[in-house]
Formats: sequence, structure tokens, C-alpha cells
Amino acid sequence: MIKLFRNIRKNLLNESKTTKPACRTGRYFKYAIGEIVLVVIGILIAENLAPTLKGGFSKLEI
Repeated sequence: MIKLFRNIRKNLLNESKTTKPACRTGRYFKYAIGEIVLVVIGILIAENLAPTLKGGFSKLEI
């Protein structure tokens, strides 16, 4: 997963070197904001699962 994000980031920075630097920077900021949103979503999911898993796996209902 980390390799995927690294490749996307490199492609965004290297893509279309003939365009204005501001355009490339804008795309990079969109990528950065998207990555931050994914991290926040992961943290929220972990916080919601923490009380369920705190009691142990034996109490989980399938």
C-alpha cells in the first residue's frame, strides 16, 4: 500500500514537467489531502472497533 502511494506521489510530481509548477503543486496537495483523509478514516474505524475488541475475541458474535 505504501509503495502504491509513493508511486502516485512520484508520478504527480514528475508528470507534465512542461506545465506550470503551481499546477503540479496543486495536484500534489490534492493527493496529500486525500492521503490525510484516508488516515483519519482509518483512525476512526480503529476507535470504533477498540471497544468491541477490548473484551477479547471470544465475545465477538459472528
